[in-house]
Amino acid sequence: MLTTVDEPEKIQVPKIDTLFELDGYLKPQEREIRRRYGCFQKTLENIERTEGSIGNFSKGYEWYGIHPTQDGGIVMREWAPAAQAMYLRGDFNNWEKLEHKFTRLEHGKWELKIPPRPDGTSPIAHGSSIKLLVQTPSGELADRLCPWARWVKPPSDSTIYDMIHWDPPEEQKYKFKHPHPPKPDRLRIYESHVGISSWEGKVASYKHFAYNVIPRIADLGYNSIQLMAVMEHAYYASFGYQVTSFFAASSRYGTPEELKELVDVAHSYGIVVLLDVVHSHASNNIVDGLNSFDGSEAGYFHSGPRGRHELWDSRLFNYAQWETLKFLLSNLRWWIDEYGFDGFRFDGVTSMLYHHHGLSHGFSGNYDEYFGLGTDTESLVYLMLANHMVHSLYPFAITVAEEVSGMPALCRPVEEGGQGFDYRLAMAIPDKWIEMLKHYKDEDWDMGNIVHTLTNRRHREKCIAYAESHDQALVGDKTIAFWLMDKEMYDYMSNLTPLTGIIDRGMALHKMIRMITHGLGGEGYLNFIGNEFGHPEWLDFPRMGNNSSFHYARRQFNLVEDNNLRYKFLNNFDRSLQHLEAKYGWLAAPQAFVSRKHQDDKVIVFERAGLLWVLNFHPFKSYTDYRIGVETPGKYKMVLDSDSEEHGGHKRLDHNVDFYTFPEPWDNRSCSIMVYSPCRTGFILAKVD
Repeated sequence: MLTTVDEPEKIQVPKIDTLFELDGYLKPQEREIRRRYGCFQKTLENIERTEGSIGNFSKGYEWYGIHPTQDGGIVMREWAPAAQAMYLRGDFNNWEKLEHKFTRLEHGKWELKIPPRPDGTSPIAHGSSIKLLVQTPSGELADRLCPWARWVKPPSDSTIYDMIHWDPPEEQKYKFKHPHPPKPDRLRIYESHVGISSWEGKVASYKHFAYNVIPRIADLGYNSIQLMAVMEHAYYASFGYQVTSFFAASSRYGTPEELKELVDVAHSYGIVVLLDVVHSHASNNIVDGLNSFDGSEAGYFHSGPRGRHELWDSRLFNYAQWETLKFLLSNLRWWIDEYGFDGFRFDGVTSMLYHHHGLSHGFSGNYDEYFGLGTDTESLVYLMLANHMVHSLYPFAITVAEEVSGMPALCRPVEEGGQGFDYRLAMAIPDKWIEMLKHYKDEDWDMGNIVHTLTNRRHREKCIAYAESHDQALVGDKTIAFWLMDKEMYDYMSNLTPLTGIIDRGMALHKMIRMITHGLGGEGYLNFIGNEFGHPEWLDFPRMGNNSSFHYARRQFNLVEDNNLRYKFLNNFDRSLQHLEAKYGWLAAPQAFVSRKHQDDKVIVFERAGLLWVLNFHPFKSYTDYRIGVETPGKYKMVLDSDSEEHGGHKRLDHNVDFYTFPEPWDNRSCSIMVYSPCRTGFILAKVD
C-alpha cells in the first residue's frame, strides 16, 4: 500500500487573485475571503509552532487510546478535562471498578500504565471487553467508551456497547496486497452500504461485500465506491449518520481486518474507495458515544445551544477547540493509514458552514449569503485544514463535499482562498427529477429547465451528478423507478407478462434520466447500490416502527440474475453507459455545448467529448429525418442506444447506419446531420475516423 509523504508541504504562497480571475463577482468579497484565509493560516501556524507540523498534530491515535508498551504492558491516555477521576475496568480485572486508576496529567489529559503479566504477555488480552469509568463533576461514576476505540461491540445479552481491545497477533493482521489505485481524473461512484448488500433479510458482512458485490461493481464499470455507515453507530437505522465511535469500524459487518480486506479487494480491481465521513455532528448518545464523555456538556463540543443540532438531535463540534481539531484531523488520517481508504465524502457540509445550518434557509445565489455573518468561520477553517492536510499527505486522496448552498470556492484549492474539496455533490439534480416525476405530466416537462438544472454549476468547480442517491431511496420517499412504475413493478417486470404502458414508459425514462444526467450534469457521476437496475422497493432499516424487520434493509440482486425479469435490461444499460464513459471520458471533458432544447419537440441535443447526444423525451412523437446541429464534420456511428434490444427497448434504431454531416449550419453549429429520433429514446453518436 502507498504510504504518506513524510510531512505535508508548507502552505503555498496565496493565489487568491486566481479566484477573481475565475469569477469577477467574488472581487467585492475580497476582504472577507482574505480574512478567512488568514484565520486558516494562523491556525496552521499555531499547529506547526506547537506540534512541529500538521503531520505530527494529526497522529493523535498514536498517543491517545490504548497502546502496547515495549515491555509487553499497556499504556492508555485520554483527554477528559472535566473528569474528577478515571478508571479502567473489564474482562482483564473481572470488571472491578476502582482497581486501575488513571493519573491526571496537564491540560485535562489522563494516563494509565499497566505492567505485563508475569509471563511477559499483555495484561489485556486481544478481543477482551473493557470500559472507562469516569467520575463526573457531580461525583457520579459513569461507564464510557474510549473516544479512540478501534472496535466496539455490544455483548450478546445487551445493546450497550463495550470497547473491544483490538490487538491481534501479527499473523492474524490483514496484510495489504495492492497499492492505492491511481487517482482517477473523473469519478463513476457506486454509493454503497455493506449491511444492505445482500438480498437476504440480514446484515451483510464486509466479506460478503468484498467477494459478491465488488465484482459486480467492477463489471458495471464504476471506478469508485463510496462506503456509507462504516464509522460505528449504535443505532443501525440512523444509516450511519449518528456516529458514536469515530475510530471504530462498525462491528455489525465484521472485524477491522475484514474491512481492510474489503478495501484491498476493491484496489485489486483498480477501484478507489471513499469513506462517508461524518464530522458535521455526533450522536447525542451518552452511553455509547462521545457526548458528555467527561461528564460535562462541552468537551469536544460547543456548550449551550450552539452545541446542539435540534433537528438532528445531535451534538455539534467546537472546531476552534485544540483537542477537537486533533481528534477530527487524526480521524481522517486513521481511516487512510489503517484501512487504506482513498479519500472521503464529507457529510453535512452545509450544516457546518453556517450558524443556521441551512435550516429554513433558501439560498438565492446572492454572494452576501455566503460571505456575511451567517457563515461559521471556525467550521470553514476546519474544512480548509482537513483538505490541506489530506491532499498534502496523500496525493492520491479525493475529497467530496455534500453541500447544497452553492458556497463559492468550496472546490477551489486552499491556497486560492477556497476550501480545497475536489468535488461537490450536485444536489439540485435529484430534486429536479423528483419534482418533474411528482408534479408534471410528461408533455409538460420543460426542456430548458432540465438543461439549466443539469448545467447550472460553478465554473472550474467540479460537481458529481446523480439522478438519485440514498436520500431518495429511504422510506418515506420513492426511488425514480418507483415513481415511474410503482406497484406494477411487482406484477409486470417479467418477460412472461405483457409489456404494459406504465412499465414501458418507466423503463424508457429510467434510462434517459440517467443518460442525460451522466452526460450533462457534472464531472463525476454517482449511483446508489441497486438503483442501476431499478430496485423495486425503498430502504427501511429494522426499527420499532416496522417490528424490527429486515425486509426493506436489503438489495435484491437476485432480480437482476433472473433472466426472465426486465431488471436485467436496466442493469445492462447502466453497464453500457459506464463503460462508454470509461472509453470516451466525457466526465473529464469541458461542459457540454447544448445546441437544442426544443420545448414542443421535447428534444435535447448536446455535444461533449466529441460525442453527439440526442434525447427525445416526447411521450409519443417520433421524428424521421430530424435535423440536428454538430460542430465537427465527418462520418458518425451510433455507440449507445437506450432503445436497443439489449437494453429492453423496441429496437427502432439501426446501428449499421452511417451518419454523414451536411455543410449546412444548424442550431449554431457549423454542420448538421439527419437522424431518426424515436419517442422516449436517447442515443449517442461518435465520429468515425
